[in-house]
Amino acid sequence: MTESGCARVPDVRTKCGMVRGRWEGGVAVFRGIPYARPPVGSLRLAAPVSALPWEGTRPADAFGESPPQSQAFGPMGGPESVAGSGDWLTVNVWTPDPGRELLPVLVWIYGGVYLFGTSAGPTFDGTALARRGTVVVTFNYRLGAEGYGHFEGAVPNRALLDQVAALQWVRDNIAAFGGDPDRVTVFGESAGAGAIAALLAMPRASGLFHRAVAQSVPGPFYSTALAADIGTAVAAELASPPTSAGMAAATPEALRDAADAVLHKMAQHEARWGQAARAHMPFAPVVDGEVLPRPPWEALRAGQSAEVDLMVGHTRDETRLFTVLSGQLGLVSEEEAADALAWFAPGEAGRRAYRAGQAAGDPTTLRDLVMSDWVFRMPSLHLAQAHAEGGGTTYAYELTWEATGLGGVLGACHGLDVPLVFGTLHDGIATLLLGEGPSDEAVALSAEMGAAWAAFAATGDPGWAPYRVEERLTRVFGAESHTAPYPEEASRLIWADHDFAVLDVAPAAD
Repeated sequence: MTESGCARVPDVRTKCGMVRGRWEGGVAVFRGIPYARPPVGSLRLAAPVSALPWEGTRPADAFGESPPQSQAFGPMGGPESVAGSGDWLTVNVWTPDPGRELLPVLVWIYGGVYLFGTSAGPTFDGTALARRGTVVVTFNYRLGAEGYGHFEGAVPNRALLDQVAALQWVRDNIAAFGGDPDRVTVFGESAGAGAIAALLAMPRASGLFHRAVAQSVPGPFYSTALAADIGTAVAAELASPPTSAGMAAATPEALRDAADAVLHKMAQHEARWGQAARAHMPFAPVVDGEVLPRPPWEALRAGQSAEVDLMVGHTRDETRLFTVLSGQLGLVSEEEAADALAWFAPGEAGRRAYRAGQAAGDPTTLRDLVMSDWVFRMPSLHLAQAHAEGGGTTYAYELTWEATGLGGVLGACHGLDVPLVFGTLHDGIATLLLGEGPSDEAVALSAEMGAAWAAFAATGDPGWAPYRVEERLTRVFGAESHTAPYPEEASRLIWADHDFAVLDVAPAAD
């Protein structure tokens, strides 16, 4: 069945009932299909519960309601929904043809500092990837305090459990959309990649996906003590006990605002929350011993998820985007760079190595390098290393092609890989990163990366040599892409012996 060959609208029967999508650009698109019940009322701060069945044919032509979005990031944050129903847990599907043979499936998990994000909007439109012979799925999940807040009596890591529920929906329903439930690849960037790292370490996610692409994996994972301490601070903003009942008494918007208030006050908690406070990250996946038993680097090194093919990488200039948007490009002082070294470099030897490196003469470049390594680059590399050491098939990449937007000052910045992979070069974040329109070089690189992601989903081979512990071969995406040993050797050596341990509260002073 194709758009040109059939006048009918695309109807698909899911386990809960019939849905009706529509044809867009030669692809059948279904939006806003519930995979779980709205997490409101008695289901607030609980594990997701399967969606209820419906009678008749349900229109699937509009995105579901976005979960509450942090307001602390201005235009970088996701759009707010005004419906207020709490019907956040929905999936969207792009398929070349619901009636054809089973195609590989790409399931996207969005990022957003664990505080904002939504599957709505043009950046994550799956049309271009679906045209490459894949079925693309995106979905919403709970964020911030709603999804990651750690409160007494509340189920931990609800955001991760939402993701598991969405993957269970894919397993049970995707064949009806032309997708192969035995060839499911999760892919995500930033906080979405952190969630994928967690899923690789979660027994509850075992068997729900067969390949994974983790784009710019953030390093912070929190202990229950740290997460509970932050949860207590959120509750204090509401003058409430830090319990499930106390938090559920607040509206989702009020809980979101309380978390934002804690975000703005994190500098006050540096003595106890350490790097989490210094990095202004109130939430991250929690190593709670049950939902997430141990950190992903430890789990993968021990062989967990060795059967899952993994592609993992980062951009070269990860944190340049944040430096530019905060107006600090070229204005970081020597003291600020030294402060970043003191907080985030791996020990005194690491600080000396950074000071002796090529970036040492420019405080802005030095701080960007240290922060890029701590937040994204080295956690990504160590995840690839751990998976390879655990016996898994692993592929690594780095994006070095530089964004052309904002006068070309962004470099190969955080998030640049997302529109390139999706092929969404004219809308959303691409308007910031690529300027008024994509260059021929950007179009060509986007085609190259999109083809690699689709090939990996289809066969487990993106088109370059696997990453192995000895050779460390890495695909370098640039104006002339090539495969070479991992290119950031200086940083790799600085962090070679570092353990990305769970972040915890500092011990109380005597």
